[in-house]
Amino acid sequence: MEDAPNHPPPDLGHLPMLLGHALRRAQAAVLHEAQAGMAELDIRPAQHAVMQVLHRNPGLRQSQVSQALGIQRTNFVPLFDALERRGLVERRDVAGDRRAKGLFLTDAGTALLARLDRIQAEYEARLTARIGPDGKQTLLGLLARLSDPAFGPG
Repeated sequence: MEDAPNHPPPDLGHLPMLLGHALRRAQAAVLHEAQAGMAELDIRPAQHAVMQVLHRNPGLRQSQVSQALGIQRTNFVPLFDALERRGLVERRDVAGDRRAKGLFLTDAGTALLARLDRIQAEYEARLTARIGPDGKQTLLGLLARLSDPAFGPG
């Protein structure tokens, strides 16, 4: 449905003042920025996050990575499998536990991650320019408080 050029935007009532609504709108804008940059490499932001965690923590188990990133196990498995099919990550046996598999980046994954990190730095700089470095630090602090269970029931 196209917007009519002479019609005012719809009245959203109190929606813009609701934290959940504002967070969803901001998240959509940030994800759009991230996806636009990573699309040429056929990587989604969640896949980039998995690769980043494995780069910093090689050998973690699937449950550890999914929990750290807040990704449900049922969603994590196909996400990881897609990276594995591309040769970017791999599962390896864990010493002392025949049932467990550790997750690792491959050399190809490490090379792609370097490119992704450069793209991420570029869009992060564009986002930071919109709110300024002080605004970024304030926003990160406030978001951490919202997501920290120590600040109250969730």
